[in-house]
Amino acid sequence: MLRYTGYPINQYHYFRYPDFVVPCFGIHPVQGCAPQLQQHSVTMQIGLDFTPWYAPHSEQRDEQQRVFRSQLDIAKQLGLPVNVHSRSAGRQTITALKEQGIQHALLHNFAGKPSVAMEGVQAGYFFSFPPAVSRNEQRVKLVKQIPLEHICLETDSPALGLDKEVRNEPKNITISCEYIAKVKGVTPERVAEITTQNALKLFPRIHRTVKCLQEAL
Repeated sequence: MLRYTGYPINQYHYFRYPDFVVPCFGIHPVQGCAPQLQQHSVTMQIGLDFTPWYAPHSEQRDEQQRVFRSQLDIAKQLGLPVNVHSRSAGRQTITALKEQGIQHALLHNFAGKPSVAMEGVQAGYFFSFPPAVSRNEQRVKLVKQIPLEHICLETDSPALGLDKEVRNEPKNITISCEYIAKVKGVTPERVAEITTQNALKLFPRIHRTVKCLQEAL
C-alpha cells in the first residue's frame, strides 16, 4: 500500500496504469471531503485520529466517530473492505469496526497495544506495517504477537520510511518484509508469501492487478 492524498493524483495514476494501480477513496479523519466510493475496490484511509494536536476537544473526536461510522456503513453496503487509520485511537477504532459489523478491515501502521490488536485478530482483521516500524523498538512485541496470517505489508509512500528525512518509495516494502521476518524468526520469502495471500484474501479485486504484475515480470 502506498499513499497519495489527492483525488486528482489517484485518478491520474489509475487511468494511466489501470492494470497496476487500484485507487481507494474515503474521508481521512483529518480531512473534510472525499469523492464517492461506489466504483472502487477499497475505501481510502478512514478511521480515527485522537492525537491531542489533531483532536484536543471531545466534540472533534465525536465528529470523527460520526464520519467514520457513516463510512463504515457505506463500505458495508457496497461490500468493500476498509483501510483504517487509528492513531492514538486503537481500541476505539476496533470497537467501532466490530459494532458496525465490519468483516474485512486493514489497520494500517497500527501502533496500539498488543492486547487491543488481538481483539482485532479475533474479529478477523489484518494489520500492516511500513518500513518505519523497523526503527521503533516498541513495535517488536506487537509484531511478535500478531499472527503472520493477519499481517500485510505496506510502505505508506512517501511517508513512514526508514529515514524520516528521506522520501519513502514503494520499493522499500522489502524493508518491512525483512524486518517482520527477523522479528518472527522466519525467512523473508515466507513473509512475502503469507502476506501476499493475506492481501489477496482481504482485497479480492486486486487478483487481476497481481496477474498483470506477474506477467510484466
